[in-house]
Amino acid sequence: MTSPVMPTVTVNGETIPSAAIALEAQNHRVPRGKPGLAWRAAARALIVRALLLQAAQAAGVMAAPEKLDDDHAETDEDALVRAYLEGHLNPAPVSDAACRAAYEKDPGAYRAPDLYMVSHILCAASLDDADARRQASERAAAALAKLRRAPEKFSTIAKELSDCPSGKQGGVLGQVGVGDTVPEFEAALSLLAPGEISSEPVETRFGFHIIRLDQAAKGRVLPYSAVSGRIQTALEKAGWVTAARELIEGLIGGAEITGIDIADPALSEVA
Repeated sequence: MTSPVMPTVTVNGETIPSAAIALEAQNHRVPRGKPGLAWRAAARALIVRALLLQAAQAAGVMAAPEKLDDDHAETDEDALVRAYLEGHLNPAPVSDAACRAAYEKDPGAYRAPDLYMVSHILCAASLDDADARRQASERAAAALAKLRRAPEKFSTIAKELSDCPSGKQGGVLGQVGVGDTVPEFEAALSLLAPGEISSEPVETRFGFHIIRLDQAAKGRVLPYSAVSGRIQTALEKAGWVTAARELIEGLIGGAEITGIDIADPALSEVA
């Protein structure tokens, strides 16, 4: 017997098994308080897949599975869907004029990485040594307490306490950019104003840091010639997405689908 919550779903007479929909539903995140939405989103995803496979078979598409990496390869169905899309998606070519228009719309979006002059005090400890981590945390907290009373003594305290080689230079790390430090350090750094010291020790795999941002320089706007390739790639990807959406909407529009309202706008909320 079919549950009213999970009706039988068909696509051009082909039944999508409820068990397959339930399995696919695990891949869809839904807003809290909306039970059943993941199931409907999963049903829609499998309907689209079924339509693409039906279209590929009707077009006589043949394709051998391709290797994805050393341990994985496409399934036969994945290969058919890929080959069908490759043969039927025809996004318009991206012109230089379109790339220039995208650049001129917001040149500030194309900047060189921001640069920072940074100093820090590191109380080092290995991740696998809980006692050392506790002691390092306490040392960092004590050093920060001293700095709150006398922030001008940062260099002196770094020379006395820091476990980083930069301690010999008063904690000065010099110039760093995006990706030059571990994520926790970078995240804390991005919240500081020039001259400001982190309000709490920052924990990373190396230990506990007290960070001071000495200077910050926002990356300059890059000229069009430096970013035209990046813009073209982004516009081409967007064109493929639009073309795929239009192709799928066309397949849906010409299909007989039962058991679900595939046009339900709520499905757009699901990841």
